[in-house]
Amino acid sequence: MTEKSPGDAVFRYRGSTFDSMIETLGEVFGTFDANLVGRSQDFRWGLDLTASESAALITGYHNEGFQFRAQWCSEATEHLSIVVPRRGGMAVAYGSRMAEARQGELLLYRNFEPDSISMHGQSNLIDELVLNWPLIQRTIGETFDVPFRGSLDLSPELDLSTPVGRTIGNLTEAIIDGIRDNGPLCQSPIAMAHITQALADVVIRMVPHRLSHLLDKKPCMIAPGHVRRGIEFMCANINQPITMPMVADAAGVSTRALEAGFRGFKDTTPAAYLQMLRLRAAREDLLDPENHMLLKEICLKWGFFQFGRFSAVYRAYYGENPSETRRRVCGSYPRRSS
Repeated sequence: MTEKSPGDAVFRYRGSTFDSMIETLGEVFGTFDANLVGRSQDFRWGLDLTASESAALITGYHNEGFQFRAQWCSEATEHLSIVVPRRGGMAVAYGSRMAEARQGELLLYRNFEPDSISMHGQSNLIDELVLNWPLIQRTIGETFDVPFRGSLDLSPELDLSTPVGRTIGNLTEAIIDGIRDNGPLCQSPIAMAHITQALADVVIRMVPHRLSHLLDKKPCMIAPGHVRRGIEFMCANINQPITMPMVADAAGVSTRALEAGFRGFKDTTPAAYLQMLRLRAAREDLLDPENHMLLKEICLKWGFFQFGRFSAVYRAYYGENPSETRRRVCGSYPRRSS
């Protein structure tokens, strides 16, 4: 049954308890625990949810402000939220630091990181565009060509009156309009994948975060001769047992100089860079619908001799298990019979 808010939004889900709201949100994020901070005299809410493989849209109405804390389990879906306040506002707290957005602003946050989330104002109305975290992780890897894990420390507040804010805001609104009410993007998974990838690219390149300094490096400074020769040797022998002294010898420098070169120009070690190349090669195999190799065979092919360790590193880098990558591809493409 639908219900109209005091505005023009129409909601498929509504209720009068906090727990029922969290249960409904679990349809998008997976089961998680949440606790209301303080008491609400008259808690009423409405939600509309639209989900696709790469993104989801949550439109939420709350009759009054409230604050809550969430505890995410390891199986919960990680995501980057882009919050567009329509009426009232929303804030996330990281310890003593608060990030907040009201009308004319955007709020960006990764769901696993805030200590608490709060809604502000009477008849609060929020659109929240949710991007799958693996999309963000892949974009980081492809943009910076370095291993990445942990917090991105993304700057959470964006003013829509700035050029960056307008660019991200316009892309966000285009996706929201294309998703809402089973819109055209819901009918075209390929178009949806392209436009969400474009938004992820813009966010990673334009919003300040812990890797932003790498964007300022001049192209000629990114790969000096010995680092470039080391990378070429790695790529040519990626499926062979390679040691760092072998790479250093091929690059014509000492292992210490090789280490310093990679740290100075790639912000990583030669060993970690080699691991990233092997992970990327394994992922290409997993994403190939014509590849019939078993997961463990792919693991061994690219130099990972402990499948459990490979799975853990792969998950940290790409935000999903190898089996999830394979299952997603198998579900999207018909596999030829052998």
